[in-house]
Amino acid sequence: MLPKILKDFNLFGDGNNWQGMIPSLTPPELGRRMVEYEGGGMDGPIEVDMGATLQEMSWTAGGLIVDGLFDTFGSPIHDAAQLRMTGSYESDETGEVVSVEITVRGRHKTIAMGEAAKGDNSTTEVTTTLSYYKLVVDGEEIIEMDKPGYVFKVRGEDRLAKRRQALGL
Repeated sequence: MLPKILKDFNLFGDGNNWQGMIPSLTPPELGRRMVEYEGGGMDGPIEVDMGATLQEMSWTAGGLIVDGLFDTFGSPIHDAAQLRMTGSYESDETGEVVSVEITVRGRHKTIAMGEAAKGDNSTTEVTTTLSYYKLVVDGEEIIEMDKPGYVFKVRGEDRLAKRRQALGL
């Protein structure tokens, strides 16, 4: 059995189509903040889930991109920048194509325009810190995290719904 391999992807920034302009990106890592806890009567510690970790997405643009990148830089709004990555994973056994879409919102934390040298390919390295993340695979919503909205869904199960209710939110 062969894995489904990412055959191609595209990145959109604030509605701008950056087709052919993004040679690489690193999707956000999914993580949970865990703290160690051991109470009386326990044989050892366990880790307690205290919520999501800080997420970042890093990506590289070939050359210079202006539209959709600098417009939101330094914004006081936590989700001023929106990025949407679309990917096409394909099986070399069956030819099946699986679509993947990752939508994030946040702020561009760093924009590194790299070294400028005549005749060389230049790149711009961007790190975007996130307040919202959604992963959709073949039309199915797998993960949605809206940190300020206090929403954490896994395959449709809202894992914070009871906490929001307890808090009167």
